Amino acid sequence: MLDGAWWPRSRDIGAELPALLSALTEHLGPLTRLGLDAAAWEGLPTRIVVADRVVHIDSFPVSDDTVLITQGENDLFSLLVVPPDATPEAARAAMAQAVVAGNPSTAAQILIDTGGGQARQL
Repeated sequence: MLDGAWWPRSRDIGAELPALLSALTEHLGPLTRLGLDAAAWEGLPTRIVVADRVVHIDSFPVSDDTVLITQGENDLFSLLVVPPDATPEAARAAMAQAVVAGNPSTAAQILIDTGGGQARQL
């Protein structure tokens, strides 16, 4: 199950991640970890400071269609990542489908169904 969606404008994680983490911190409170696919991003750091707190960045072979966010010890959120090259229409459709309550579709399937692209294969 997905908790939301994110449409970065590039694969430059240094340029994209601060705004995402700031927005999430504003809505969810302090974050502790973020997990994503290192192969999908350029210049992946191991940590970043947001609101005077360190957020640890973990890399996993999860494919680039999701980002996992941890808040505290047990709260885990999963976001669909819409590829930067998706059209605005496809991105909006993918993001809208990702937040439908009870949606059983995987992130990769949502991207396929909406024309938002496919997850990068490792």
